[in-house]
Amino acid sequence: MTSEMEAYLHSNIPLSAAMGVRVKIATPEQVLLFAPLGPNINHHQTVFGGSGAVLATLSAWTLLHLRLVREQFDAQLVIQRSSMEYERPIPGDFEARCDFDDVDAWQKFRVTLERRGRARMTLNARLLHASHEMGSFVGDFVAIRSAP
Repeated sequence: MTSEMEAYLHSNIPLSAAMGVRVKIATPEQVLLFAPLGPNINHHQTVFGGSGAVLATLSAWTLLHLRLVREQFDAQLVIQRSSMEYERPIPGDFEARCDFDDVDAWQKFRVTLERRGRARMTLNARLLHASHEMGSFVGDFVAIRSAP
């Protein structure tokens, strides 16, 4: 699943390829993405903030995308709003991790998407460097069912 998801991201979201994003874990319960410092470096020799935000956004988007695929929903998935908070500069390769285990929230999301044709979900992701949390992301994603 990881190599297929990586190919999908690189093909459909070209920025992920330019950033050197690699998919380490890709399940409907957990996504872990990796990016090297090289293509994401800033003038302080640390990770460019925009790259951190992109990787975190991609981890949450990928998790929700995989959940929609598993449930066989044909829907467009977009981010509506997000916020990113950095604890400290990231001095090397980094990861973004998004976990999901809220069965009730997923059930509400599914029912709303089926009934109204669109639904919103808030997801959290963490930026990591050498297993240390370096930042946190919160994003509201909207799924819009495709016309039959």
